[in-house]
Amino acid sequence: MIRELRTWSRVPVLVLSARHGSEDKVEALDAGADDYITKPFGLDELLARLRALLRRSADPGQEPVVTTDAFTVDLEKHRVTRDGQDIRLTPTEWKMLEVLVRNPEKLVTQQQLLSEVWGPAYAKETNYLRVYMAQLRRKLEPEAATPRHLITEAGIGYRFVP
Repeated sequence: MIRELRTWSRVPVLVLSARHGSEDKVEALDAGADDYITKPFGLDELLARLRALLRRSADPGQEPVVTTDAFTVDLEKHRVTRDGQDIRLTPTEWKMLEVLVRNPEKLVTQQQLLSEVWGPAYAKETNYLRVYMAQLRRKLEPEAATPRHLITEAGIGYRFVP
């Protein structure tokens, strides 16, 4: 499975396993895993390994500014501009926009967006998304009724199109 994943993704892979054998570890790492941890393990060790993976996988060359024909998002400065003017976003609007902008062209499911913005307990509150997406579109899209950048995939989720 890791080999197949590596054909199309560079996402960090941490293998959690009950297998302690050296051959199993070598096989997983050679297949493309970034790290391997065996049970039992402490939560602090797991979290430290995840942080290390995220540090190593961060793309320092990634452009923190995303520009569309309607607005610009500076992820590093937490700033959005439209027609040269700063646009004030609420913290929730910013989180939604950030999740979408960090996943250009990718479908972000309703559950994923709800979990990342509000937390796992809100995974079924799709009405929140409709309200906040309407607000974002009014602030950012040239014509909120016919969005070009913040696209709804009916019943599934949302997509950011630069």
